[in-house]
Amino acid sequence: QLQLVESGGGSVQAGGSLRLSCTASGYIYSTHVMGWFRQAPGKEREGVALIYTGGDTTYYHRSVKDRFRISRDNSTKSVYLQMSTLKPEDTAMYYCAADTSAVECNDVYCLPVAIPDYYKYWGQGTQVTVSS
Repeated sequence: QLQLVESGGGSVQAGGSLRLSCTASGYIYSTHVMGWFRQAPGKEREGVALIYTGGDTTYYHRSVKDRFRISRDNSTKSVYLQMSTLKPEDTAMYYCAADTSAVECNDVYCLPVAIPDYYKYWGQGTQVTVSS
């Protein structure tokens, strides 16, 4: 059973930065997707940034594409989300997720799928609050 533990959330003013970390413990197949979803009160959970270890392909939500960056460290089974130029609309609970099958592939490459139902493993979440 894989366990995911997040850290790094907090409160920041608009324009500030935060770095989220997620570390996996337990076994996961070497090629997998790992990354971040978020859920604001009254809204559906949405994919924020995901990375597929099979080719280092990534997914970013259109609202964070130029502000957030996902990275990973295979040696520690960790994934990180560097969030810059934060906005009040980024306020949400951020969840780390992982799965071995959450990809869509063509003849050339595979991309992470940003649909929560595809993910088997979830962390407990870390709150990010951005004030204006």
